[in-house]
Amino acid sequence: MSESKTTLVTGGAGFIGSHLCDALVARGERVVCIDNFNEFYNPAQKRANVAALLRHPGFTLIEGDIRDRDLLARAFEQHRPARVAHLAAMANVRYSIERAPLYVDVNIQGTINVLDAARSVGIENFVFASTSSVYGDTDQFPFVEEQSTDHPLAPYPATKKAAEVLGYSYHNMFGVNFTAVRFFTVYGPRVRPDMMAYTVMDDILHGREITLFNGGEMYRDWTYVGDIIKGVVAALDTPLGYAVLNLGRGEPVRLGDFVSVIERLTGAPAAVRAVPAPPSEPPRTFANVDKARRLLGYNPRVSVDEGLAHTWEWYCAFHQPNQ
Repeated sequence: MSESKTTLVTGGAGFIGSHLCDALVARGERVVCIDNFNEFYNPAQKRANVAALLRHPGFTLIEGDIRDRDLLARAFEQHRPARVAHLAAMANVRYSIERAPLYVDVNIQGTINVLDAARSVGIENFVFASTSSVYGDTDQFPFVEEQSTDHPLAPYPATKKAAEVLGYSYHNMFGVNFTAVRFFTVYGPRVRPDMMAYTVMDDILHGREITLFNGGEMYRDWTYVGDIIKGVVAALDTPLGYAVLNLGRGEPVRLGDFVSVIERLTGAPAAVRAVPAPPSEPPRTFANVDKARRLLGYNPRVSVDEGLAHTWEWYCAFHQPNQ
């Protein structure tokens, strides 16, 4: 890849987006980040995520919203990126349940806005961050990209599924190279405060009760952010026409065991309250990553023990930076 090319990253100040910006800048690329620093969680955390990047000459931050078509048009015309990594979205399955209009506005209309701006400058490749949640409650394991995703359990995965389908339409109509990468329960340094790795650490340290669905007898395919970023970068480097790819670890871990690892790291027991899982939560996620391995050379390596150790190290540094 020529160093003269630019990658535009939406949501680039967030958990996954900031790691992606770091990786791209580290290999000598120019990166344009668009982020609106909304109040879904503390904007100060997102600003900390990109603080070092702001000192890098290859990084440009645009504070704005993907629902602002004029802002997107100006950004794409000025910087003329060769590739787009579209990570900006309203996230969190449970938060979406009572907020379908907001999720449609951001995740569907916002994606259309980014696609239109991208095709206006002849984009070479468009990578879209989707989710394993599109698979819903299924008895087909592991999840393969070709199985049905017609029954998402909440507005969040429904809007992500809609954006995947729109991506095919833009590929068909305008020849846009569009790859949807379905993330499986990402965790690691900079993890959002609403995500389980963070909340369990925070609740244990502050002596709060942890709500554990089905008493921890559920399974998630936890995938370390560093492995995810390698997959996204490979997808950016590899135009595939239209493709949907799983990016997971391929090794589901019981929620109770995940909590046990965090207990060891914090040195304190968790006060657990078992509750039934809500209808938005499938009992298991499990990625088949053969397709990503074949097409992208994707090869996740980081175990949950190692990944949570890195997460805990970041958590301590973020909350106690002078110690």
